[in-house]
Amino acid sequence: MSTSSDVPISILAGSASIDHPRRKQSEFSRWANKNRKWLLAAPAMIFTAAMLLFPLGWTIYLSFTNAEGSVRAPKKFNGIDNYIEVLTDTARFWPSVWRTLFFTGGVLFAQMVLGMCIALLLRRAFKGQGFVRVAILMPLVATPVAVGMMWRLIFDPNIGPANYLLGLIGLGPFPWLSGEKTALATTMLIDVWQWTPMVALILLAGLSSLPEETDEAAAIDGASAWQRFWYVTLPLVWPSVVVALLLRGIDALKTFDILYSTKGRGGGSFHEVETLNVYAYGLSFDYNEYGVASTVLILFFALIIVAMLLLTTRNKER
Repeated sequence: MSTSSDVPISILAGSASIDHPRRKQSEFSRWANKNRKWLLAAPAMIFTAAMLLFPLGWTIYLSFTNAEGSVRAPKKFNGIDNYIEVLTDTARFWPSVWRTLFFTGGVLFAQMVLGMCIALLLRRAFKGQGFVRVAILMPLVATPVAVGMMWRLIFDPNIGPANYLLGLIGLGPFPWLSGEKTALATTMLIDVWQWTPMVALILLAGLSSLPEETDEAAAIDGASAWQRFWYVTLPLVWPSVVVALLLRGIDALKTFDILYSTKGRGGGSFHEVETLNVYAYGLSFDYNEYGVASTVLILFFALIIVAMLLLTTRNKER
């Protein structure tokens, strides 16, 4: 009868060499199982990071060059000359910044107020509620370019129905999109018409998740409808308000389709609706000044980041 001491050393060594890869495989399996959520998400995260970082890096590079004319033309590094040129441009750049901020602030305020009103109305069940919800969502079906072209026809000073209806009540023709001082407000009206339903949907989702007991308790204590909304409903639905503000705020800052489809190049003859997006587009595709356009886009990107940080910081404080 043989014992373990009789087993040749070569066989024992072979057995150990077979077990070693199995041990390593077992350790890798345990590690992979423990970190499976990151492993499964890694391909999508890497792809998304590449799609974000490469264009951003290339734009930053172009912003420090004198790239212009042809995309294949030789480029020279010119330091911060583009940034100095843009930041000292009081004729086009800074007016575009103020228009961007005014447009974003105006549409956000109107959309949040109207969206909250619509959400509060749709919160309670009533006859025909399904039809009303579908009707409210109709503006979201069309693309922004189609919406811009439609409203451009509606506000046409000669054949548009808007001025025709004003004429029926004795009011003269109104320069909706053709007026230098009214064009930006008109485009804001178009944006509010299209995107208020999305804000209402987000707020309605938040309102639908609130318990009824808190509102009923406040009503029993004698609180008015306004007091119940301001001190009970709004604080509870505030996370949904922040989500709506972030989504619509970022989208409103970079609005381009409606502005370009209604006013064309340069935001109109007097640049009356020229925001930063429209300005950067004109520099790139109308004047082929890629270096300066990249500088405007980087500054625009910084503006968006600052706006997001301010909003999230304010939300944390609240």
